[in-house]
Amino acid sequence: MTVIGTLISGRYRLEEQIGSGGMSTVYRAFDPTLERWVAIKLMHRDISEDPDQLERFRREARAVAQLNHPHVVTVIDAGEDDGAPYIVFEYVEGETLKERIRRLGRLPLSEAVAYAIEIGRALESAHQHRLVHRDVKPQNVLIDMDGRAKVTDFGIARSLEAHGLTATGRVLGTTDYVSPEQALGHEVTEQSDIYSLGIVLYEMLTGEVPFGADTQVAVAMKHVREPLPDVQRRRPECSAALAAVVEHATAKETQNRYATVSEMVHDLEEVLAIEAARTGQTTGEATTVLRTLSGDTADFAPVRMRHPKRMAAIMVVVLALTGATLIFFANRTEKGTGGPVKTPTRQPSLAAVQLGSSAASDYDPEGDGEESPEAARNAIDGNNPTSWNTETYQGGFEGSNKSGVGLYVDAGKRIAARELGLVTSTPGFKATVYASNTVPGGIRGWRPVSRNQRVGEKQTFQLDVARSKFRNYLLWITELPEGGKVMIQELGLRA
Repeated sequence: MTVIGTLISGRYRLEEQIGSGGMSTVYRAFDPTLERWVAIKLMHRDISEDPDQLERFRREARAVAQLNHPHVVTVIDAGEDDGAPYIVFEYVEGETLKERIRRLGRLPLSEAVAYAIEIGRALESAHQHRLVHRDVKPQNVLIDMDGRAKVTDFGIARSLEAHGLTATGRVLGTTDYVSPEQALGHEVTEQSDIYSLGIVLYEMLTGEVPFGADTQVAVAMKHVREPLPDVQRRRPECSAALAAVVEHATAKETQNRYATVSEMVHDLEEVLAIEAARTGQTTGEATTVLRTLSGDTADFAPVRMRHPKRMAAIMVVVLALTGATLIFFANRTEKGTGGPVKTPTRQPSLAAVQLGSSAASDYDPEGDGEESPEAARNAIDGNNPTSWNTETYQGGFEGSNKSGVGLYVDAGKRIAARELGLVTSTPGFKATVYASNTVPGGIRGWRPVSRNQRVGEKQTFQLDVARSKFRNYLLWITELPEGGKVMIQELGLRA
């Protein structure tokens, strides 16, 4: 039995078991070399001597390592420790799509469509590499802290060129989502993943899987023989266009099903755009996906929803031309008139930490020691128009021989902060939160207390200080957004 605290290959320290299956156990682990959290899938020792199981496990690492996609969980490393094979993945903090459905029941229509689009785009990438997932289900979709879907667990994935390991006649996959041809042991293709995605979409819309029975085999046979229950009967607000996508994706015969997942994604994008135009608004991940639409599907969505920054800029020009000179004063670095701005939180019960007017400082230990120091206080003044910004790095940090720059706040005393929230007008950068009771001369002197994550316009970092208290909390920016510059409008701590 693996003990928490064990070092894998002398590098990855196992901290917590986060999942287990018949073939492997998944742990959250810390990698001190790169100072980040990772997920390690460790194969059970009692089956590691089975050549077929061992090859299937190794094939998962090779298969997913080919994929580089924002909606696929990334493989970082693989190896063996004392005879036990393991795979190292990026650590995705959040919940599974299945947990989300159990918690919320039926998802909002636009959110369900947005997640289906993101899963579909991940499968597009896999299919382009001639890789079929074979086990598409909400348990294998992770929703990260930004609300983005990431497909994981390619443990039974199969290359279309592979033979021998998954013989005809053997049913693999979860029968709640299994395609008819897979249930019958016939050839499995990309269209099998399309069917499973259609069932996942059905569950997101209705809050339940379409078929139930006493045994898994009986459920599988219902996928073969019984028509899918009408999604509009179970969710009347579903549009005819959305119901048609579900029906097309879950056709029993492959000749009546979408030929490619790209076709399904195209129709889903069109449905999302039309829904946005009809209601005039979207929320959550639907808003993010809407901004990624291109080609003919984008034409259905209002420009103001696809390009909110562009429309905001147009409004600024209009106001300026009509004599709204207050815009000039609102953007000066002195305290503006925009009113207090609250930083986002995932735990409203936590108390906001009161910071002094000079509590924020820039941090540039690998450069000239300064990163817009005069503007640091703008990040904690409670006013949206004012901001702290990095310098502009056209070639990224690599071109400046830096690993990053940052902004830290002095809480005035040692506290066990639980969250760091921020508001930015330049989303898309990556950052990690560090803590210290001093101001070390380099980043290695700080202690990482969050995972490295991509930052949205309103972002919350969950902090893990392990019952310790720190005075200083640093937002360390490790990757820049398009344009090479980060602007922080507001930053705050909660404890």
